[in-house]
Amino acid sequence: MTETAHGRRWLILAVLGVAQLMVVLDATIVNIALPTAQQDLGFSDADRQWVITAYALAFGSLLLLGGRIADLFGRKNTFLTGLAGFAIASALGGAAPNFETLVAARALQGIFGALLAPAALSLLTTTFTDPAERGKAFGIFGALAGGGGGIGLLLGGVLTEHLSWRWCLYVNLIFAAVAFAGGVAFLSRQRPAHRPALDIPGVITVSAGLFGLVYGFANAETEGWSDPMCWGFLAAGVVLVAVFVVLQTRVPHPLLPLRVILDRGRAGSYIAVAVSGAGIFGVSLFLTYYLQAVRGYSPVETGLAFLPQIGGTMLAATTGNAVLVRRFGARPLVTLGMVLSGLGMVWMTLLEADSAYAAHVLPPLITLGLGFGLIIAPAMSTATSGVDPADAGVASATVNTSQQVGGSIGTALLNTLAASAAADYLTGRQPTADAIIQSQLASYHTAFWWTAAFFAVGAITCGLLLPSGRPIHDPDAEPALVH
Repeated sequence: MTETAHGRRWLILAVLGVAQLMVVLDATIVNIALPTAQQDLGFSDADRQWVITAYALAFGSLLLLGGRIADLFGRKNTFLTGLAGFAIASALGGAAPNFETLVAARALQGIFGALLAPAALSLLTTTFTDPAERGKAFGIFGALAGGGGGIGLLLGGVLTEHLSWRWCLYVNLIFAAVAFAGGVAFLSRQRPAHRPALDIPGVITVSAGLFGLVYGFANAETEGWSDPMCWGFLAAGVVLVAVFVVLQTRVPHPLLPLRVILDRGRAGSYIAVAVSGAGIFGVSLFLTYYLQAVRGYSPVETGLAFLPQIGGTMLAATTGNAVLVRRFGARPLVTLGMVLSGLGMVWMTLLEADSAYAAHVLPPLITLGLGFGLIIAPAMSTATSGVDPADAGVASATVNTSQQVGGSIGTALLNTLAASAAADYLTGRQPTADAIIQSQLASYHTAFWWTAAFFAVGAITCGLLLPSGRPIHDPDAEPALVH
């Protein structure tokens, strides 16, 4: 391999990293902008959830289709189309004159994000096949996936306070332009050797099923678990996903070949990604509430408070995946990451109204950052390792789907449990200012305890399923995509 080709692989990683960072930080950066956008456009609290839900529904339900499109029509084409569409949707949202336009723009972001995210991960998978280089590349990519949410909090706070909430969407144009230019320059346009027919029944059933699951959990978050719509959509989602699985055993060219998910190591990785998705939500949302509602932090101060977690995630993801996975395999690292993350969440339950940041918030945040880094990068690498190049897109999409569904479940469950804990605390008490603060703390503590339980289950499951030992280099793997 020439020195030029070797250098270009790392430029490809830089391009994919910029695109990944844009998609990941988009969730939290918009959350920060929501209160100001609501005041500007004049929509209600009940409508506010749709700015988040519209993106989640489109993104979560179309990921598997986006991954298969990348396999069938070329990863470079799909990647660039996703970038361009995401940028256009972001510009539309930033310029939105009303609530309806903003929601439509967020849905469009989700559609193009479903093309972009699996294409980026599959490009990474097929570009880095040497174990040593793969470990470094996935460490960097995983660090961005784990730390992007925290970066979004900081960037969203700065943009909202000093420019406008609209810049929380316009900023995507900068990321997309850089990634698009790099993609055009460094990625090769490779045509698939054969292009089988798209599995239309599979597309319809899994897209509708994932829509039902994501919408059901989102509805539970806002309307409560007693709402018939919640259970109706969840039941329909489960049935449709089951029908999809049956179809995949009977069609000649399945959307998601079951060999991808029936591999034990990959199954464990998908579970790890889902658990981390729920867990990262738990700390980012409820710790944000704590810092702003109880401690009185501004959005920028909140974002700065998360920097140690981001640093811990990046440190553990890059060094752990590049060095330790090659020696010990994914199982001990991901399991240790689950344990550390669980301990960090338990540590968070000690927070009180007067807890000092340096003494009481910083130590568990660093612990969580290290835990997240040890989970995400090895899990993403293992989930896409050894996959047939023709299935790289859909295998990568399954990683993103696991993270999205895990985050949706975490959102619904933790919000419901936290709200119940706050209400239970206030039962029989006068709603004084101190009682309200204590009820908020009770809700946060409940969310932290349940998130710790998620990580405990994840540690056991991943300890049983993930492969032990060093990853094996596949000499027949698809080569790097260079000119």
